[in-house]
Amino acid sequence: MPDTELRHQFTVAATPAAVSAHLTEPASYVGLSPLVVEVRDVGREGGTTRYTAVERFRFLGFLRYDSPIVVTLRLKATEAVYGDVVSPGGIRMGYRFGLEPDGDGTRVTDALRMHAPFGLLRFAASRARAVQLARSGILAGRLENSSTED
Repeated sequence: MPDTELRHQFTVAATPAAVSAHLTEPASYVGLSPLVVEVRDVGREGGTTRYTAVERFRFLGFLRYDSPIVVTLRLKATEAVYGDVVSPGGIRMGYRFGLEPDGDGTRVTDALRMHAPFGLLRFAASRARAVQLARSGILAGRLENSSTED
């Protein structure tokens, strides 16, 4: 099965603990990933969280397709959040948010490896990249706003 790896680094004005707390809460992914519109069936066991997220795709501006994906999240102290995604159509993704102190903030390395059947990889990777790039700005905005409200 073909695969690809995507990486993006950015800095947010929040501590690694604040970033990891946000990234390990399933409800945070609604809007953090612009495709995710719902999170349900959340279960926690030890350091692992499993849930179903609903990704919404629009085609031609009016056709809507809601795709349920199964997500597993794991936290390694405050230095990394790991996840695995299983979605319909045979698309699988593993991702890691590496978190390193950077002055008063956190340098986030958003890395994902995607596997998809031949013919779907290019489409899936282009969507994943757009989400990855948007996520950096959304996460930075959320955490900067929350730190000024404290």
